[in-house]
Amino acid sequence: MDNNRSLISSFGFAVEGISHALKTNRNLKIHFTVAFLIILASIYFHVNPFEMGILGVMILLVISSEMINTAIEEMVNLIATDHRKEAKIAKDVAAGMVLLASIGSVIVGILIFAPYILRLI
Repeated sequence: MDNNRSLISSFGFAVEGISHALKTNRNLKIHFTVAFLIILASIYFHVNPFEMGILGVMILLVISSEMINTAIEEMVNLIATDHRKEAKIAKDVAAGMVLLASIGSVIVGILIFAPYILRLI
C-alpha cells in the first residue's frame, strides 16, 4: 500500500514540477506553444503516423531539454551565489543543449512538412 502511495506521490511531484516550470519559464511556454502549433499543423496536413511519432519525439526532446536546462540553472543559482566561471560554463552548456535540440527539431520539421507544403503550392 505504501509503495502505491509513494508512486502516486511521485507522479504528483512530477506534475507539480511541470506546472511550476510552465508558470515560471518563458522559453518553456514558447516551446509548448510551438509544440501545439506543430500538432495542429500535423492534423491539418494529415501527417502519417510514423512522421507524427518523429515529431512527437522531437517535441519531447526539446521540452525535456528545456526542463533539464531550467533544473541546472536553478541548482547553479542555489550553489553558486557569486559569479564563477564554472557556473557560467554549466549554464551555457545546458543552454547549448536546448539550442541543439531546437535546431534539430526545426530541421526535422522542415524535412517532414516540406513535401506537404509543396503539394499545396
